[in-house]
Amino acid sequence: MPQRELAGEAPPARPHLHALPGGEDGGRDDKSREGHVLVDMPERTDPEDPLRAGLRAAVGDPTRADRQPGGGKPGRGRALWAAAWPKLAALALALTVWELVVLSGWRPEYVLPGPGAVLARLWTDLLAGDIGVAAAITMKRALLGYAIALVAGVGLGLMLARVKVLRTAAGSLLTGLQTMPSVAWFPLAILLFQLSEAAILAVVVLGAAPSIAIGLLTSTDQVPPLLVRAGKVMGARGLSLYRHIIIPAALPGFVAGLKQGWAFAWRSLMAGELLVIIGHAPSIGVRLQFSRELSDAEGLLAWMLVVMLLGVLVDGLVFGALERKIREGRGLTAEHA
Repeated sequence: MPQRELAGEAPPARPHLHALPGGEDGGRDDKSREGHVLVDMPERTDPEDPLRAGLRAAVGDPTRADRQPGGGKPGRGRALWAAAWPKLAALALALTVWELVVLSGWRPEYVLPGPGAVLARLWTDLLAGDIGVAAAITMKRALLGYAIALVAGVGLGLMLARVKVLRTAAGSLLTGLQTMPSVAWFPLAILLFQLSEAAILAVVVLGAAPSIAIGLLTSTDQVPPLLVRAGKVMGARGLSLYRHIIIPAALPGFVAGLKQGWAFAWRSLMAGELLVIIGHAPSIGVRLQFSRELSDAEGLLAWMLVVMLLGVLVDGLVFGALERKIREGRGLTAEHA
């Protein structure tokens, strides 16, 4: 089928010569021949085919006026602004409420400073390089602990998914590990590993791995049995069935489990850095603890903002992008950005 027909363009009307009977003076006119007059009439066009109409609605009409010259997608800047303005409005609202609380005199400014003083302190620490050094140490621990938790959680989740008896025996125990507060693990971790990096990493792994395993189990349980049977008919067995059929089908739920595991790992890490002080590694938690001991309210709130901003960036740049790719691959978005 020609491309212009797929796009929904109707072919131009082509004139046809129709012979009409001539009058009493047939044959006298130049356009008459053997008693008939040749008249130019447009060809009758049939109603638009439903398939062609559907294709035009799906791919869009390339001659629409709302498309930009050069074939680009319309409203790129407008789409970015539509995605950004709610976040900016929420940020402005939070800063306004913060400032109003400070102006109300509920607490003195040396205890609860305003957003202007805290943001100025944050900018000063950023230029001095303190934030970069502390964030690098903290993120290194976070990535290492989360990687170990990812391997342990995926392995445990696959084992429980394949062995039903093991899942029946250990399923409730896994749920109990997930609901257990991370802070409760630190006395045991300090007793086993002393005040060291290993104590922090152990609690990070214990906080994140159960969430990842439960997310994998829950997502695999929601895979349609018909899809699994179809995979078996096509020859998928054992690990091949999980790799090519079950895991891709369970990917959205699995990503949600990964996101939750990261949240638990980040919380466990912050608690660990507050409790396990390592002098030669001035991490974010160490800076928070020192600011509290020195009654430095501006520095304390500034480092709390750093913790929040890092969490938002990881969620948006990693897990948010991954979720968008999955939705687009499954056709769950109206228009791909």
